[in-house]
Amino acid sequence: MNLNSEALFAEAKQHIPGGVNSPVRAFKSVGGNPIFIKKAAGTYLFDEDDNKYIDCIASWGPMILGHAHPKITAAIQEQVTKGTSYGAPTELEIKMAQLIKSMVPNVDLIRMVNSGTEACMSAIRLARGYTGKNKFIKFDGCYHGHADAFLVKAGSGMATLNIQNVPGISDAVAKDTLVAPYNNIEEVQKLVAANKGEIAAIIIEPVAGNMGCILPAPGFLEAIRKICDEEKIVLIFDEVMTGFRLGAGGAQQLLNIDADLVTYGKIIGAGLPVGAFGGKKEIMECIAPLGKVYQAGTLSGNPLAMIAGFTLLSELKNNPSLYDELNAKTEALHKGLETVFSTAKFSVQINRLGSMISVHFSEKPVTDFASAAACNNELFKKYFHYNLDNGIYLPPSAFESWFLNNALEQSDIDHIIKVAKDFCEVNN
Repeated sequence: MNLNSEALFAEAKQHIPGGVNSPVRAFKSVGGNPIFIKKAAGTYLFDEDDNKYIDCIASWGPMILGHAHPKITAAIQEQVTKGTSYGAPTELEIKMAQLIKSMVPNVDLIRMVNSGTEACMSAIRLARGYTGKNKFIKFDGCYHGHADAFLVKAGSGMATLNIQNVPGISDAVAKDTLVAPYNNIEEVQKLVAANKGEIAAIIIEPVAGNMGCILPAPGFLEAIRKICDEEKIVLIFDEVMTGFRLGAGGAQQLLNIDADLVTYGKIIGAGLPVGAFGGKKEIMECIAPLGKVYQAGTLSGNPLAMIAGFTLLSELKNNPSLYDELNAKTEALHKGLETVFSTAKFSVQINRLGSMISVHFSEKPVTDFASAAACNNELFKKYFHYNLDNGIYLPPSAFESWFLNNALEQSDIDHIIKVAKDFCEVNN
């Protein structure tokens, strides 16, 4: 029973638009009403009715070691006694920048901001200032935050709510946003040719997470890198999801492709509000106060976010076997689900890389937004609620990747697989 969550949602709708502060939380894509979380520990969420759930979201990625990790909570508790915000430089910011640079290839300078949206927005502005060009290419179904220029075929939350056109985005802004299908290099080449000398940047999720988990096709990212080199276009990797999750050096390191700029989000604050963008020195030096591309923020480099992120990233850097453990757990889940779903009368595609995984109810491979949108969303709704009723919290949208955490035990993995098996039996 979720009586307390029901009451809280009814109350929330009186004060907050739609009752939530981020649209996907409203459960509109899956039906029903959202559950309200009271606390979390390890791999578990506990709602206001004291129901316990295995968490397959990890706060959309950053809780890679699990919730309320003792080293991270202790570091935050120590820092909070010294103040929560100064609006002035701190040594923590330097240590954080040094740590990120030591882990990530191809980052010479890095600027802290307050969210992934702000990081991506600033990276595009920087690319425009550096190149003197205005247009940029993004990919259908990739989500880079809610800045105006990005809300064109943005997948994820917009797809969840079936929003095709966003009121409030001017034609002048939209015309500079060029959109290509993910994994389709021919369409990228056409856009570049049709807008010769006008494109400042190509921004991409190197592994998409906002239309489910979508892997780049072999050679796709390499071809984009080649185009950017030839056309003097800034290549931006949005690693808000993949950064420090797919490995200590993120997708750049795992896929062996260097971007010119890279953006990060909540994982560098262990879940606290934070973001960052960084990259090549000659580009980053265009940011104020060194250059004329302006970007600022009172809370940028906030000490609570810095100490939380520094503690988390230090754990990941100093214990590389954590990635092997988490990847092995995700692989075990993948294989278990694959075996179970192979007996179903309906077709399922499972996409995975590292600890990112998604289940698509489709007969065909899911390689881009069009194929993700063609999946059986009605069956996904049933699957979501069947899991929720059995103590498993999945992303409340067919257009979101799962993010697993290393606090998962084998018993948790076994339970997720068993629930999938039961679901197949009920729906066969």
